[in-house]
Amino acid sequence: MAGITDSGAGEVKGEVERKERLTLDPVDGAAPPDVRPPVAGPGLDGIPRPRGATSEAAESTASTEPAPQPPVPQPLVRVWAERLRALLPTPAGTPFTCAYAAVLLVTSAITEYADPSLVHALHQGSSTDVAHLVQHPVLVLFASALWTAGGLGSPYALGLVVVLTALERRLGGVRTAGVFFVGHVLATLATEVPVGLAVLVGHLPESSLHRLDYGISFGVATSVGALAGLLSPWLRWPLLAAFGGMLVNDLITLQDPLTNWGHLMALAIGVALWPVVRRGRYGRWVQV
Repeated sequence: MAGITDSGAGEVKGEVERKERLTLDPVDGAAPPDVRPPVAGPGLDGIPRPRGATSEAAESTASTEPAPQPPVPQPLVRVWAERLRALLPTPAGTPFTCAYAAVLLVTSAITEYADPSLVHALHQGSSTDVAHLVQHPVLVLFASALWTAGGLGSPYALGLVVVLTALERRLGGVRTAGVFFVGHVLATLATEVPVGLAVLVGHLPESSLHRLDYGISFGVATSVGALAGLLSPWLRWPLLAAFGGMLVNDLITLQDPLTNWGHLMALAIGVALWPVVRRGRYGRWVQV
């Protein structure tokens, strides 16, 4: 009985060994599985990497890149020089201001050197008085903005270059021209229409219908008001106080009440345009 038991145990053991060999040995004709150690360093997605290989590769890449250099501070004189240079018009940066200033330079030279009778005829034909506004409103509203009262040395001529440059750098040429001519047209109509009504009811003589009226001052005043809305408060309110005070002083002296009232109305028109000019600025100018 014991012999039979030992013989059966041996047969069972042999059968188990045979099954293990059949499981582990490859099938005849089949290639053994390709078991390779994972490749260290960067590779294709999905290929396993040994632990720590990614961090070592990142450290080696980072060590070869140059360290970023700290920004070099610009001298204070250079900073202020760039800001002062931005106040002047350039053909590339402010084409509308440059073109308009060139036109005014030509018309001012005509006023200075041409025959006085010719100059008077040109000014009279460009005047936005009531008679011309009734006959040729579009022509005289445009032509009257081509002349400067007082020449290139007048405060409004100098202010036009500075103010339109600052405005155009913020809004672009088209919108700057729109602000200028909207103020020029509205302030002109606001001063001349009452004159026509006063003549109509007999409060003013008929000669008031031919009052000589031309120049750029209404457009400049509107541009100053619009520009103030784009400045920081510490520049906005002093600018409005200084310019508005000058206009009120001119009105008090009664040099030309109708024109002086027109300047104040033009400034108010510029302030009323703040929501328009603040919407979608053209670009960033000098930070002030």
